[in-house]
Amino acid sequence: MAIEIERKFIVKKIPNDEIKYSHYIKQGYIISDMQKVIRVRQKKDDFFITIKGNKTGISRFEFEYKIPKKDADQLFKNFCKEGIIEKTRHYIEHKGHTWELDVFHGQNEGLVVAEIELESEEEKFSLPEWVDYEVTYKEKYYNMNLIKNPFKRWT
Repeated sequence: MAIEIERKFIVKKIPNDEIKYSHYIKQGYIISDMQKVIRVRQKKDDFFITIKGNKTGISRFEFEYKIPKKDADQLFKNFCKEGIIEKTRHYIEHKGHTWELDVFHGQNEGLVVAEIELESEEEKFSLPEWVDYEVTYKEKYYNMNLIKNPFKRWT
């Protein structure tokens, strides 16, 4: 059983000189509420279905499975009716941890969020200087909510 433990932060500036690699991500939600999420995602040329649920603190169950492109295309077209999130994900190593910086496109353009996955909720880590403030517990920053209430509507 997979457990995801993740914290999320707003980014002050993108540290372009520290980026190890990047790729495009497209994702849509089949089911999205506070108890469970079923998501379809394209990451580069690979496609996945992900099931997440039972959030406790910053931990939740997560199961992700690779699926064929034709299946993903049908899921995007027929099941992700609320919309699609598109972003570029940059990977940065910082003091023993990999940070994922999501630069959003479309209706969420202008939003840049950094996430770090941890081994435990108590795990210590160092904040890079390009991180501004934490938004882990702010639901409006969840990807599933950015479809319903995009960043461009916040002002």
